[in-house]
Amino acid sequence: MTRLLSPSRRHGVHRWPVSMLVLAFALVPAASIASGITYEDALRNAVERAPSIQARQSRIQARQARAARAAALPDPELKLGISNLPVTGANAFDTGADMMTMKQVGLMQAFPARAKRRARQAVAERLLDQARALSLAERLEVRRATAQAWIELWAAQHEVAALQALREPADVAVRAAKARTAGGSGMVSDALAAQAGALDLENRIDAAQARLEAARAGLARWLDEAPEALRAEGKPPSADTLPVAPAALLASIDRHGALLPWRAREAVAAAEVDAAIAGKRPDWSLGFSYGQRERTPAGRPRSDMLMVEFAIDLPLFTGNRQERDIAASRAELDAAGAERDDARRLQAERLQRHLALWQGLKRRLARIEDASLPLARDRSRTALAAYGAGGGLQPWLDARRGEVELLIEHARRRGELGRVWADLAYLLPENLLPENQLPEDQLPEIQNPDSQPPEQEPLP
Repeated sequence: MTRLLSPSRRHGVHRWPVSMLVLAFALVPAASIASGITYEDALRNAVERAPSIQARQSRIQARQARAARAAALPDPELKLGISNLPVTGANAFDTGADMMTMKQVGLMQAFPARAKRRARQAVAERLLDQARALSLAERLEVRRATAQAWIELWAAQHEVAALQALREPADVAVRAAKARTAGGSGMVSDALAAQAGALDLENRIDAAQARLEAARAGLARWLDEAPEALRAEGKPPSADTLPVAPAALLASIDRHGALLPWRAREAVAAAEVDAAIAGKRPDWSLGFSYGQRERTPAGRPRSDMLMVEFAIDLPLFTGNRQERDIAASRAELDAAGAERDDARRLQAERLQRHLALWQGLKRRLARIEDASLPLARDRSRTALAAYGAGGGLQPWLDARRGEVELLIEHARRRGELGRVWADLAYLLPENLLPENQLPEDQLPEIQNPDSQPPEQEPLP
């Protein structure tokens, strides 16, 4: 009987069955499919892709545009009209009946007081500084949050890996218990206890895997990527040292990113006080108009008219007007100063708490890594070896349970230390870039709000 060859065999090509291909892809570890990202790349990509930073940059551009025209004169006014037009009698609405009727065209230019224009310019510049400070604070916040998310993912990966490494000794214990029970030298309860311990380990691995997926989602929020495609690659920054010494952090609280917007807000309030004081200076305006008159009924021409006018404000009731604006602006400045002091106290408390927590976590992790973990591993190995030599199973189960608990605590403490470190590492603008430098357009130009207001210009 003739055998029918498949198309692939007829052409001499040996193809794997579909089931073999599916199995081959299934055996590829998930970590090799996920795209790894280093700590530095994560921070750089987060800053480049953060919508909040883009929004702050747009607001800076808006403030720059407004500051460029803050001190400009108002637009001139074009005046068109007709004056002295009769509206009653036989000559109503006749432009040539009355000799005083004329068509007018003119221009009017207002000249606000120079002190007001300079004050408006100062307010616009302080608002621009505020936008820059908010942008700088947002960049620090994005980097801090991304650093915490990356470190949390890295710690979750190591927790899963550490727990999965315990599967082999758990399987060894289960096989040994079953063999001893089958040979009549062991108890059924030991085999059941070993299986229960292996199931408990699987439950803990599943819980750690769930935390790993949650950590991926947290990092994906900043990188705008699919969570399942993320994997922390490389080593995290050393959490044992800070970019700035703790004493320097305590001495430079006013330069912390969280306080930059408050400093800028106080500077804006101080500029608005100056603007309110400048409001007492009068504005003036200058205008002229040209009037064209119709010819007489007899056809004789009439002289055209030119009018020049000058106007000036009369701030006669400053007590009920300008002085109230000044008092309100000063009250706003006092409020901004008090709120800044409150924010400064809160920042100082938060800094001291985080420094204390950072120091405590470092000591705790050092004890776990130097003493507790090696002791727990040795205890588990010794108990497992004793059980293989004919000893009891319960000592090994207790030792392994303690090792599992310690591994979970170690992974979580490492993640917690990394998050606290990130809180402390991104407090100052100097730590925004790896080169410890800021681009010129990001440097906050914030004046001292405690400085005296500039002297007012004399009346024009």
